[in-house]
Amino acid sequence: MISAARLAWLQLRRQKVRLVVALAGVGFAVILMYMQLGFRDALFDSTLTVPRRLRADIVMLHPQYTTIVRPTYFPRVRLYQALGFDGVASVTPVYMIIAGWKNPATGDMRDIFLLGIDPVADAFDDPDVSAHTVQLRYPDAVMYDAYSRPEFGPVPALFDAGGSVTTEMEHRDVRVVGLFRMGTSFGIDGTVLTSDLNFLRIARRLSEEKVGMGLIRLRPGADPERVVAAMRAHLANDVQVVTAQGMLDLEIDYWSRSTPIGFVFGFGVVMGLVVGMIIVYQILFADISDHLKEYATLKAMGYTNRYLSGVVLMEASFLGIAGFVPGVAICARLFALARSATMLPMAVEPVRASEVLALTLVMCWGSALIAMRKLRSADPADVF
Repeated sequence: MISAARLAWLQLRRQKVRLVVALAGVGFAVILMYMQLGFRDALFDSTLTVPRRLRADIVMLHPQYTTIVRPTYFPRVRLYQALGFDGVASVTPVYMIIAGWKNPATGDMRDIFLLGIDPVADAFDDPDVSAHTVQLRYPDAVMYDAYSRPEFGPVPALFDAGGSVTTEMEHRDVRVVGLFRMGTSFGIDGTVLTSDLNFLRIARRLSEEKVGMGLIRLRPGADPERVVAAMRAHLANDVQVVTAQGMLDLEIDYWSRSTPIGFVFGFGVVMGLVVGMIIVYQILFADISDHLKEYATLKAMGYTNRYLSGVVLMEASFLGIAGFVPGVAICARLFALARSATMLPMAVEPVRASEVLALTLVMCWGSALIAMRKLRSADPADVF
C-alpha cells in the first residue's frame, strides 16, 4: 500500500502550475499574517524601549499615567517620602517632556522626547550614557540617540566628524557631548538625554517639583510587592506605585486596549487566515474534483475514507510547509526594509516564526477539512 504522504506529493507535483499557484497563495497569507504580527510586536517592543532602560524595582507615576509619550507629573515630595519605607535603598526622579529640537543642518524645528536623569544615580542602563557621566554634568550638555529619525538632522555624522554638535532645544543652545543607541517607537521619533539640572534649564516651563517618573531601588532581599502595598496604603492618592514589570504592563495595556492599533493588527492576522483558507480550499477542492474517479477507484480497492482523508491532509500539510518557507524569506526582507525606514525593532524571530507556521498549518488543515466534503461523494458505483 502506498503511503498517504507519497500519494499526496505525487498528486501535488503532477500539475506544477497549480502547485505554484497554491504555494504563492499560502506564501501571500504567511506574509500578510507575519507582517501584521511583526508590526504589532514592533509596537509593543518599541514602547518599552525607554522603560526597560530605567533601573528600578518600583516605579512611581501619576495616577492618570497612560504611556511615556504622554508625560504626566506628580509632586516630587512623594518620591522622597518613599525613602521612609522599609526596604527602600534609593530614589531617583526622572523628568520627561516633548521638547522642540532644531535640526542643526536645516534649522527646522521638530518635537523630540527629552529625558532628564541625575547622571550620578546610574539609573539609565546604557554603557554609552555611563561613559559620559562627567560630560552630562556640564551646563547644556546632552546626549543624542543615534537611532533617532533622520528628520532631526545628521547629528551622528556631524558628531563623528567634529566631536560635538551645537543646536537649540526650547530656544536654548545645547551641545551634544555623546551618542547612545536606543531606537524609536510608534510615539517617539527621537530621544535626547541630559542631566536633571540641564533638563530644568532647557524645559523652563516645568518646575523641579513636578516629576514625570520616580525610580525606586530596594535593598537586597526586600519584597517589591510588599513595599508597593505599603506605599499604596500610606501615600497620598496623587501618585500610583507599581513594580517595574507593572509599569511595562501599563504601557502594553494602553497600546493594545486603549488604542485601535492592537485591534487593527489582530484583525489583519485574521484576514490573512481567511484569505489563505479560501486559496488553499480552492486548490484542494479542484484537485479532489479532478481525481474524483481515482478516489472512487481506491475506495473500490478497499482503501478507507480515513486513508483518503489522510491524503488530503498531507496535501494541505505540504502546501503549508512549502508555502511558509518563501513567505518567511520575503518577510525577512520586508522587515529589513521597514527597520531601515522606521527604525522600529522588526526582525524574524524563531518563536514568532514557529507561531506563524502553526497558524499556517491550522489554516491549511481547516481548508482540507472543508474540502473533504467533496471527497465523501466519491462513489465506486459511479465508476463501474
